[in-house]
Formats: sequence, structure tokens, C-alpha cells
Amino acid sequence: MTKLTFIAHDGTPFDVEAENGSTVMENAIRNAVPGIEAECGGACACATCHVYVDEAWREKVGSPTPMEEDMLDFGFDVRPNSRLSCQIKVSDDLDGLVVSTPERQA
Repeated sequence: MTKLTFIAHDGTPFDVEAENGSTVMENAIRNAVPGIEAECGGACACATCHVYVDEAWREKVGSPTPMEEDMLDFGFDVRPNSRLSCQIKVSDDLDGLVVSTPERQA
């Protein structure tokens, strides 16, 4: 299992044990992490699972695809470290990943 830490907008941390092959978004929903709405269910068709990847993890997580970048245009307070959590696949390489949720979703 891979450990993920979600930091809610108010600073509250939520530690989650995630299965490899799942997405960061799926694990947020399964564990009722506040701030992740995931209205499209992970189809990369909205921006309601928007997160900020901790700077220490940006390189390891990688850059968004062009399709994801298009969806991020609809996100709230998009930053250089913004990603859609439905597009981040959990793997052993991401053990300890830290992401934060924005003040609100778009």
C-alpha cells in the first residue's frame, strides 16, 4: 500500500493508504477527503478533483497531459503545481505523496 497525504484547505491532514493502480482521486473519494468532488467520476471531463501537488513531488508526479491542461482551465485558482487527481496513478514511486485541496472546486 502507498501512503498519500491530503491537506485540506484549512490545513487539516488526511492520511490515506492507497492501492497501486488506483488514482489519487479514487482514494480521496473512498476516504471522504473534503475538497474533492469528482463530479465526472474520473473521466477527466471536469476540474472538481483539482489538487496542488507538493513542490517536493512535482517532478515525480509529472506534468499534466494536454487534455488535463484543457480541463484545468476550468479549475479554481490554478497554479503551476495544479493537477487533476483523477489523472495521477498511484504507484510505489508515489509513497508519501502530499497534495493539497484548493479553497473550492470550480
